[in-house]
Amino acid sequence: MRNALIGTLAASALTLAIGQANADEHSIKVGTVAGPETDVMQVAVDIAEREYGLEVELVEFTDYVTPNAALADGSLDANAYQHEPYMQSMVEDRGYDFAIAGRTFVYPIGAYSEKYDSLEELPDGATIALPNDPTNEGRSLILLHNKGLITLDDPSNLQATPLDIVENPHNFDFREIEAAQLPRVLPDVDMAFINNTFAQPAGLSLDDALVSEGPESPYVNIIAVRAGDEDREAIQQLVDAYQRDEVAAKAEELFKGAAVPGWK
Repeated sequence: MRNALIGTLAASALTLAIGQANADEHSIKVGTVAGPETDVMQVAVDIAEREYGLEVELVEFTDYVTPNAALADGSLDANAYQHEPYMQSMVEDRGYDFAIAGRTFVYPIGAYSEKYDSLEELPDGATIALPNDPTNEGRSLILLHNKGLITLDDPSNLQATPLDIVENPHNFDFREIEAAQLPRVLPDVDMAFINNTFAQPAGLSLDDALVSEGPESPYVNIIAVRAGDEDREAIQQLVDAYQRDEVAAKAEELFKGAAVPGWK
């Protein structure tokens, strides 16, 4: 009787474990940055549920650092908010072991001003706000270098900071600000470089930018996972659901041409 009971309990435990494993494989957590990018991801989530029975819990963040920390510690199965250069900078700085599961969109960065209508109008000594995360700061400075407004010691350095400026003939005053705060400080500076992630919700259109990247930008956003998970079935189902015309159409609706599909 006792052996039969033990056998029954063991079988029940095995069944429970198998059921839990199956549930885990069909249920994932994905990090996004709050705003329109989350709305775009929701379309992919709906497709994944409809076609694959995949349950996706979206976890929204308001900064660029925490989603990678959450992915690294296992709180997330994937995140979708960053481009590859930024991910690589975090890997180098923090020792994360990440991989790319798929590509999403290019979100060109732009420089905005409430005081001036062109770069030529910027006065000497103008205050320019930059995103303080590693690659987006360099991305902004490279745009200024390419416009001949500053000179960088190495314009191919994606992690350039104001310390890498060797010529600043207009004596611009650079302020390094958390990316999410840039729309709020825009009235207080002469110009601010703002990612579309935060520009669009603030009512800023790329058409209004004094300078911006074109669709040829190498900064394609990605779906990042822990290394070894990129071929996981649930992850690939999410990637497949994301890389659809329905998702591209939602991005077009929300970003008005300022989100370019990176998988086509």
